[in-house]
Amino acid sequence: MKFSTREDIEAPIETVFEALSDFSGFERWALRRGARIERLDGGTRTEAGARWQVEFDFRGKRREVTATVSRFEPPEGYRITSVSSGLEGETSVELVALAQDRTRLLFAQELRPTTLAARLMLQSLKLAKGSLEARLDKRIDDLARTIEKRRRAGRA
Repeated sequence: MKFSTREDIEAPIETVFEALSDFSGFERWALRRGARIERLDGGTRTEAGARWQVEFDFRGKRREVTATVSRFEPPEGYRITSVSSGLEGETSVELVALAQDRTRLLFAQELRPTTLAARLMLQSLKLAKGSLEARLDKRIDDLARTIEKRRRAGRA
């Protein structure tokens, strides 16, 4: 099952990449929502090979995911692979400079089941794919507007 969206952002590609690769900020965001996160590779820099163990509640069950940065190429983008019991995933963030102050963000997430239980869970998500994609579009749009506001305020 694949979700994807794209968004044009009024900011230079370097500014957009910096905001979208702020993994410590994403960690804080997830912690505020009840997740538990542990950095597994012992590093502090974001680069290919960086790994996290993430635990969170989803559909009434505690889930564990190991996420690894499999590709990290500033300022063009990165890819994160994830593994949990029953599911494998890949998230890609691709950036294209449209002009000096305009960047296109291409975001995609693909989930592949490895067990029958995961296959059934993905089937139920497929029924709600339209609303899930609408929520993804809104979150990416909100993120893009936040990047633009920070840039105008001189914080990016």
